[in-house]
Amino acid sequence: MPRKQAKPTAGAEPADGPIQLLSPEGVLEPDSRLELPPAIDLLALYRDMALVRRLDTEAIALQRQGELGLWPSLRGQEAAQVGAAYALAEQDMVFPTYREHGVAWCRGLDPVSLLGLFRGSTLGGWNPYERRFGLYTLVIGAQTLHAVGYGMGLVRDDVIGSGDDSRDTAVLVFLGDGALSEGETNEAFLWAAAQNLPVVFFCQNNQWAISAPYSVQSRVPVAQRAAGFGFPGVSVDGNDVLACLAATREALTRARSGGGPTLIEAVTYRINAHTTADDATRYRPSAETDEWVAKDPLERLRLHLTASGDLVDLGGVGGVGGVGQEYFADIERREQELAEHLRAGCRALPTPDHASSFENTYADMPPELKRQLAEHSEYLAAGFLAAGQEIGATR
Repeated sequence: MPRKQAKPTAGAEPADGPIQLLSPEGVLEPDSRLELPPAIDLLALYRDMALVRRLDTEAIALQRQGELGLWPSLRGQEAAQVGAAYALAEQDMVFPTYREHGVAWCRGLDPVSLLGLFRGSTLGGWNPYERRFGLYTLVIGAQTLHAVGYGMGLVRDDVIGSGDDSRDTAVLVFLGDGALSEGETNEAFLWAAAQNLPVVFFCQNNQWAISAPYSVQSRVPVAQRAAGFGFPGVSVDGNDVLACLAATREALTRARSGGGPTLIEAVTYRINAHTTADDATRYRPSAETDEWVAKDPLERLRLHLTASGDLVDLGGVGGVGGVGQEYFADIERREQELAEHLRAGCRALPTPDHASSFENTYADMPPELKRQLAEHSEYLAAGFLAAGQEIGATR
């Protein structure tokens, strides 16, 4: 029989809605609930959002050409990811899902390293400690516990609440709305609250957990869930890069000072399907997608940048007239360079040795795994030999 959807709890939806500082028309609209940080490089924010979108577009093209086995698109979520990433301190640690390409870009990872996982060339692709950015996590919600464990380590290392901005450290962990239905995520919330850990949970509520809408997962908004565990929750417009930056900066600052965890809900939308293996037209109405396309995060910042007259002074960043075409032409040039780098880098990724998945699972390979490796090696050798004999017989 058809599944009956849960009805929202009465009064669950906040009357004032998610915090928004930059409207879809590109107009700054102060909100008393969240203070805009004093120093923001608007041009850099737009540049990185545009480059991240081109990264995503090029990766989809590579998958369609058979160069990648799969690609999870972030289209529509650029503001949430870039805004959150700009709030990080160098020493902060990030735990991503498998869709945080924008955060990886802002942390300085070579985007080609992201492609290796989806090409089958690597199980990871980068050293998490070099850029303070963890490996992609494919198990839904697992990264929330990884983040909590890391936060427990920070407390024991006494790098919380010292007042030294270059030393105090926080954790930023990303999750989607679907991860809220996982036991790991709720356990992570519980431990973070009970031990007052310096963890900021950043939930990109893109409305759909593959084909399941958020309405079948919860009766209350994402941010409201935090109250049940005893820590703050805040909802922001996930297509507003300024709101995402401001909320994340405030939460990370509080975490580093010993103020404990925060749950941030960035209300956004994944314009493309869940992955390139998914067909979103089977479960999402096109009118809904069209509605969110009109809220494009890049377009609203572009509108603000190109507005006539001086940019609004954001603590010394203003004083620049409406941005002209030279700036956007330079962005297009950078996008093309990035696309060429991705195409060449992807095709140059090495084919992994068959033993690598066995050798890199444990620090010391157990006897059973050694036996399996030997058996697998013999199987492959026999297959190559048979193929060679067959080729020789046809000459």
